[in-house]
Amino acid sequence: MLRLIQNAIAKRDGLLDSATNAVRLIDGSGDGLPGLILETYAGRWLISTTAAHLPPAVSEWIRDQGVSCYWKRLDQHQKESPTHLAGPEVSEPFLMLENGIASEISFQSGYSQGIFLDQRDNRAEVRRLMAPGLRLLNTFAYTGAFSVTAGMAGAETTTLDLSQPYLDWAKRNFSHNGLDPAAHHFCKGDTFHWLRRFAKQGRTFDGIVLDPPTFSRDEKGKVFRVEENFGELAALAIDILSPDGWLLCSTNCRNLGLNDFQKQLRNASRRAMSARHSPMPPDFTDEPYLKSVWLKS
Repeated sequence: MLRLIQNAIAKRDGLLDSATNAVRLIDGSGDGLPGLILETYAGRWLISTTAAHLPPAVSEWIRDQGVSCYWKRLDQHQKESPTHLAGPEVSEPFLMLENGIASEISFQSGYSQGIFLDQRDNRAEVRRLMAPGLRLLNTFAYTGAFSVTAGMAGAETTTLDLSQPYLDWAKRNFSHNGLDPAAHHFCKGDTFHWLRRFAKQGRTFDGIVLDPPTFSRDEKGKVFRVEENFGELAALAIDILSPDGWLLCSTNCRNLGLNDFQKQLRNASRRAMSARHSPMPPDFTDEPYLKSVWLKS
């Protein structure tokens, strides 16, 4: 097992540099270690397991590394923050870098730590597509990583999320990168509501990011399931997309295959659009659960 761990980490050496210090070091079965995930965030480690306990050999190896390491169990019902496992405790938020862009990370923020590393390449593509004078809408934005990426390219961004604490976190991420949050827009509330509202206002966007949770329920109790409702969401987004705009549709739903996902998107489009699927980053070697489809007019 230890040899598999060492081989997995060695394979990622080329992904870490002065501009990027957060990657997935071990990706479960993709590295011959089913149920075990290890990520590094600016030299602080987060290990995640499907099992309720770490194998003793793994725990001993981690303690020998002298690295700050936290552990969490991969459980969709878990809401607790990771627990301290080894090395110095990390009691305050800290900054990591991805392609030169800083993001605030916290091991005390609950189940998610502030960024989803599997979207790294998609964020890089957003930065390439954005430019001064263009407008990005980032829905289900979490801590605003896509928004900050577009802002760094000079775009005007609108960041939309149900959670005010996450919107505040997104504003801090803007500030961490020398961007003025006051020059951008932040909207709290339901994405379906805001998409319809933007349409009534006649607002359009040059790029829109749709990366919803697999399942959610709005304030009125209406249920959203990616397997059934992504097409409706995409149709509303396309209505406010500029003539030459693009739409990133992404889901980590393991019960929705890529073909069925793309079929939903084809049925949603009321105008001719090209579709392109982007693969996951190279450090994600296990099952490619993330489906990312770029639609362009």
